[in-house]
Amino acid sequence: MPKVNPLILRWARETAGLSVEDAADKLGIGDARGVTGSDRLAMLEGGEVEPTRPQLIKMSTQYRRPLLTFYLAEPPATAARGEDFRTLPDEYAQRDAALVDTLLREVRARQEMVRSLLESEEEAEPLDFVASYDIRRGAEGLANAISERLGFSLQSFRSGNGRGTLKGFAYLRERAEAAGIFVLLIGNLGSHHSALDVELFRGFALSDKVAPFVVINDQDSDQAWSFTLLHELAHIWLGQTGVSGGRPTSAVETLCNDVAGRILLPSTDIAGEIALRGARQDVVMTRIREIAEQRQVSHSMVAYKLYREGIIDQAMWSSVTAVFRQQWLNNKEAQRARARENESSGPSYYLVRRHRLGNRLLSLSKRMLADGALSPSKAAAILGVKPNNVFSLTDGVV
Repeated sequence: MPKVNPLILRWARETAGLSVEDAADKLGIGDARGVTGSDRLAMLEGGEVEPTRPQLIKMSTQYRRPLLTFYLAEPPATAARGEDFRTLPDEYAQRDAALVDTLLREVRARQEMVRSLLESEEEAEPLDFVASYDIRRGAEGLANAISERLGFSLQSFRSGNGRGTLKGFAYLRERAEAAGIFVLLIGNLGSHHSALDVELFRGFALSDKVAPFVVINDQDSDQAWSFTLLHELAHIWLGQTGVSGGRPTSAVETLCNDVAGRILLPSTDIAGEIALRGARQDVVMTRIREIAEQRQVSHSMVAYKLYREGIIDQAMWSSVTAVFRQQWLNNKEAQRARARENESSGPSYYLVRRHRLGNRLLSLSKRMLADGALSPSKAAAILGVKPNNVFSLTDGVV
């Protein structure tokens, strides 16, 4: 094998968001002959010592890079994130940015495999709605275009019992998948240690004429998933790959938020809320809870809609959003504590995994496996599981 450029070793570690000390620990490079593990790794990265193949294999795993990457002549240029991918806030460390980039890289690879599979089986039919909308036509027209193409019914969306959008989200996701979009729920890179904060990303869209993908951060409130999905569908209609998270920082992000808001909570639903202008925060929050309960949407979405309609000002919007956010975090921590106490009573691995992957990706994989067009190992790569879990995972999928 050719010699390894030591710059590649350092680049791979740094883009994985690992310090020299953390990487040495993960790679199992310990102290030896009076030299610390971190110093030994630094020697590899400095070109003083040539890495062994077993070490490169470990680096491939821990840095989440293909093995062949380590034999490139130079570190590759950073891939573009898309037209409206935001620069992460300063308070987030390089590790956080690396986690988002790693997730994007992995989902892109899975998307490419799906597209290649459809093309090889002559099922790659271009979707006419991808990149079909001109942003200059505005949010109202885009909201109508998406609703019409999906056959979306607001009444059907709201027909679930109790607050929250799990049933509404299931309905919306089914309509999006029926239109040809793959919708995945992903909130980490395989373990809770790599969980991705919703301020890093709430969702992202990978626009493609044959296999468009939408990923939603399932670390977010499940009541917010429907809004995020519609926001990302707007990106698909615009033909723009992009990550969304936190506050909107561009005209595109604002437009996509407005599209989601118009579909889930039409202006006519809140036009009569003028009494909230200048009202105390506790009064505003109480009314937001009532609207969210009635309309099957999240508190944060109602607050955003009231702000965009000019009923509450930016200061009130920021304030109530922060309070609702903290309440959600407190509830989430309480749920985690209850889950730790009742670990044996939770849903099965396969049930959780199926929910995250979505029926479109699972049913495609099952059909292609049955036809012999897809091997278990390649299906595992598409589904993000181990090969020995593929058949159990797809069993029973319609």
